[in-house]
Amino acid sequence: MIKLPVVQKRILSIAIITFFFFSFVNLGCSKLDTTDIGSDLLPAVDNVTTFDTLITINATQGVFNDTTVITNTDNHALGKINNDPLFGTTRADVYAQFKPTFYPYYYGNAGDTIVGFDSVVLCLSYRGFWGDSTIPLQLQVSEVALSPTGGGWDSVNQSINVNYAPPTTNIIGNTIVDFSKVGNYVVYTNNKDSVKNHIRIKLSNAFAAAMFSRDTLPTGNNSFSSDSLFRRFQNGIAIKAIGTGNGIMYTNLTDSSSRLEVHFRRKNGGPVDTTFSSLQMIATPGISMNASQTVNNIVRNRPAQVSNPPSGEIYLQTSPGTYANLSIPDLSTVSNRIIHRAEVIIEQIPFSAPSDNYFSVPDFLYMDLKDTGIAKWKPIFFDLNPSVSYDPNYQTGSYYPSGGVDFFTFGGYARNKTDVFGNSIKFYNFNITRYVQQIITDHTNNYTLRLFAPYSFSYPQYFPSMLSYNNRIAAGRVKVGSGSNANYRMRLRLVYSKL
Repeated sequence: MIKLPVVQKRILSIAIITFFFFSFVNLGCSKLDTTDIGSDLLPAVDNVTTFDTLITINATQGVFNDTTVITNTDNHALGKINNDPLFGTTRADVYAQFKPTFYPYYYGNAGDTIVGFDSVVLCLSYRGFWGDSTIPLQLQVSEVALSPTGGGWDSVNQSINVNYAPPTTNIIGNTIVDFSKVGNYVVYTNNKDSVKNHIRIKLSNAFAAAMFSRDTLPTGNNSFSSDSLFRRFQNGIAIKAIGTGNGIMYTNLTDSSSRLEVHFRRKNGGPVDTTFSSLQMIATPGISMNASQTVNNIVRNRPAQVSNPPSGEIYLQTSPGTYANLSIPDLSTVSNRIIHRAEVIIEQIPFSAPSDNYFSVPDFLYMDLKDTGIAKWKPIFFDLNPSVSYDPNYQTGSYYPSGGVDFFTFGGYARNKTDVFGNSIKFYNFNITRYVQQIITDHTNNYTLRLFAPYSFSYPQYFPSMLSYNNRIAAGRVKVGSGSNANYRMRLRLVYSKL
C-alpha cells in the first residue's frame, strides 16, 4: 500500500471538498435557471425537496376598440361569417387600387395595333381560409366613389384601420366562390394560360367599355397619362362579402396573381392575337406614381355574452377582437422560495364539435402587463425571450426583445389535450418563471396581466410602430375557463423549493 505524504493528503482532501462544493453550487444554480426548458416541460415534483401549488387567477372580460391597421403588403381578410353561435357575425371587405405600372400607359407592346377589346377581369390570389368552407362565399365588386375634392381614402402617408370603409358607387361584378374548387387549375386566354389558387371575377361590359375608352389615344381622355388623372377615373375597387358564406378567405393584393386584367385583341405584323395587360397593386411609390392604397374593413357583431359572459367563462377573439384582464393577488403574499417553474394555464371550454372545428382557436395568445396610467401597457419582464436582454420600462436598451417572442420557452401557442370528460380540447400555457421569481424575491409590482390574441400590437408610449404577431387577421376564437370555472380553471402553477 502506498502512503501519501501529509501535504498530498491535505491537497486531496481540499480537492474532494472543492469538487462537492461546486457540484452543489452548480446544482443549485441549475434549479434557479430552469426557464430555458421548453414550455411543455416541467421539473419533477417529489414533495420532499420540490413542491407545487396552484394559485387562483381572477379574470374579467374586455372588448377592444380595435384600431388594427392592415398594410398593403399584408394578407387581407375577405368573407362573411353568418353563423358563429359563440361569437356572432363577421364581415370582411377589401378595398384596393389597381394601377398602371408606368405612365403614360398603353395596352400591348410598341408596334401593336389594337383590333378590339374583350373583357376586364379582377383576379385575387388565394392564401387560405378560416371557417366553414363547405358554404360558398358570395362576393360583389363595386367602384370606390371619387371624393368631390379629389382627396379621401388614398391620401399619401395615411394609415387606415379596420374600422374604415370608403364610399362606393357602381356595382361592376359578382361571383360565388366554391372553395372546393379553388385549388383546381383554371385555363384562360384561349387555353394559353392557367392559374391555381386564384379567384377570377369578370367585370361588367360597361366598366370594360369605360376602361377601354380612357386610354392615351388622341380620341380618349388621357386618363392613363398620370397617376392623378387615372385616379380621377378609377379611384379603386371594392370587393364586398354579401349574402351567403360562413368563413373568411385571405388574399395578398401585392401578389403578382392579384391584378386587374384588361383582355384585348392585337395585331403586330402577323395574325390577330388575344392577350391582356395588367393593372397592379403598387406596393411602394415610384418616380412618377403614388403607391396604391388598400383598406381591410372588418365588422364584428357579437352577442351580449361576449362582452358580459356568464360566471366562469372568458371569450377570446383574434384581432379585431377581445381580451381578458388577469389579476393574481395571492402572488404578492407568497414567501420567498426558489421558483423552478411558474406557468399560467388556460383551457378551452368545448362548445360543439362542428362549430369548434370550423371556427378554430387562435394559433397564439399573448400576455403583457398593465402599467401605471390609463390604457397603458408594457411587455412582461424577462420571459418573452430569456436569451435576449430587454427592458419593458424602456430605461435601458429595447423595450421588446429583438427577434420577438421565443415561443418554445414562453409558450402561448395552442396545443391539444383531453379534458376530464374525455373531450379533445385546446389549451395554452405561459412560462413566466423569472417574472414571478422577481415578485417573490424582490417584492416588485404584481401587475395586472392582459391576455389576448393579437394580429399586431404596439406600446405607443414608447414607439408607435406595430409589432406583428403570428395570428392571421380575424382568424381564431375560443371560449376558455376563468379562475372560477370548476372544470376548466384558469390558474397559476408554481413548482418550487423552500429556502
